[in-house]
Amino acid sequence: MFFWFIGTVVIAVWFVFRDPSFDYRLLVVGAVLPAVVDAFFGGARVLHSITFSVALLVVLMLATPGRKPIRKTLLGLPVGTLLHLVMTGAWTDTTVFWWPFGGFSFDGARHPVAARGWWNVPLELIGLGLCWWIVQRAELRDPDRRAWFSKTGQLALPVQ
Repeated sequence: MFFWFIGTVVIAVWFVFRDPSFDYRLLVVGAVLPAVVDAFFGGARVLHSITFSVALLVVLMLATPGRKPIRKTLLGLPVGTLLHLVMTGAWTDTTVFWWPFGGFSFDGARHPVAARGWWNVPLELIGLGLCWWIVQRAELRDPDRRAWFSKTGQLALPVQ
């Protein structure tokens, strides 16, 4: 339930932005946050709605005007939650995805990860493979590289 989200969002952001200074730590947190938080509610809830991710992005932009470094660091969180919606296929449950525009009820929506059932196994294996690729390409087996990632959130992935 975690490797799929971590591997796919890191690869997606790396592929799109190719920014060596991007902080991947909050991206990973944002990618797993909806799955973890909504699991406590027993199904898909607010964090699986587009409203939550957009509101999070708007709050971040309003709270960090200008080109402050903190904005760039925090941007990973809403990007991670938005990509989580993509990677779970959350848009297929329009009641939850468009909450509250279609009403305030979640109609007992199942948690998207639980609803996938056994499909989680191959997805986790794919995610595990992607995480392995990230560790290899970013040379995270090197203690200095891991320390740098822990400190800055930056991965030494190729940028060409």
